[in-house]
Amino acid sequence: MDLLLLTAGSRGDVEPFVALAQAAVAAGHRVHLGIPDGSGVDVDGSVPLVPLHVDFSRLVADQGVSPWAAARSMRTTIRPAMGRMLSAAARAVVHVRPDVVVHHPKVLSAPAAAACVGATSVVAEIVPTLTPTRAFPMPGTVGVSLGPLNRATYGAGSAAAAMFRREVDAALAPHGISGDARRARPAGSLVPISPLLQGRPDDWPATTQLTGPWVSRTPSAPLDTDVARFVAQGPFVYAGFGSMASGDPRARAAAIVEAARARGLAVLLATGWGGLELPDDARGADVLCVRSVPHDQVLPHAAVAVHHGGAGTSHAAVRAGAPSVVVPFLADQPFWAHRLAERGLGAPPVRRRRVSARRIGAAIDTARALRTDTLASAASTMREENGTARALTALEILRR
Repeated sequence: MDLLLLTAGSRGDVEPFVALAQAAVAAGHRVHLGIPDGSGVDVDGSVPLVPLHVDFSRLVADQGVSPWAAARSMRTTIRPAMGRMLSAAARAVVHVRPDVVVHHPKVLSAPAAAACVGATSVVAEIVPTLTPTRAFPMPGTVGVSLGPLNRATYGAGSAAAAMFRREVDAALAPHGISGDARRARPAGSLVPISPLLQGRPDDWPATTQLTGPWVSRTPSAPLDTDVARFVAQGPFVYAGFGSMASGDPRARAAAIVEAARARGLAVLLATGWGGLELPDDARGADVLCVRSVPHDQVLPHAAVAVHHGGAGTSHAAVRAGAPSVVVPFLADQPFWAHRLAERGLGAPPVRRRRVSARRIGAAIDTARALRTDTLASAASTMREENGTARALTALEILRR
């Protein structure tokens, strides 16, 4: 197959697509990969890259992650950035003319552009938000099951996509795509999450496939010398909130350090895109502050992983056998936080506005008391999942 993979968002949105691209190349497929600027994800030279002309890390720095900040900067920041990205994606489809386009839900111009060149488009639900089900409400909408009404919550996704109809039209117009072609829909959906965290609902159509997570089989680069030395010194808490910069990142970092110190634990603090910031009075030999670290090399050694509950980090913690303390901020993060707790893989979530050394400390205690055999069994099972292979098989079938 000739594949064009297009993703958008933060590191957690990019890494699965990179893993799928690498697996596709290894399986003998021809692949082009479109990823945002500034993602922080390393891509080897085996995969040709397509520029998408958007930097989501810059967007976060400019306007934050809260819905209120997004609303304030919709006209000045978000719409122009989305317009550039959607136009670049449409151009890539028309230029590459692949057999199959696999795209992130944010890449709204991909289905129509794919239809224009006779390609099959398939959407990747990094979070299961597009395919309605009675089993659970759309992640990011309501926090409790509404039973038969769960399916109704999935209309929120269509409403969000409609906000950018003008940008989609502008992206497609230079290629003569109009009328019925603009209403093209994906032929199917791939959901790269583990059945350990969410099983496949019975009412999903056959065209929606739960593949398991897309994880690179290529080991990440060796740890930085300072990080490797720190990890080897003794038990530590890993703390990373990615791009979740809303609220007070200094107060959060101070609370985590204080809670860990009270329990004789060091702290490896990953500042990410501003989610955590270490105050000067919290510094010490027992705290190492870095921008980011490879989860596959660090989390297996962590006593506890304190994180925001993003899909990628949640899966990485389980795969590493590290119990989680989740502080969810928005969107799908409460969904993953509750899944981890329900399955004995994490403590009950700590509300973002109630973060304190006492509450984080209590959650760390709960996480460390979780059954080690449950954590080890889940880690072993998830490491055996080969989501990229299942995804490639599904793409072959959807292409026919």
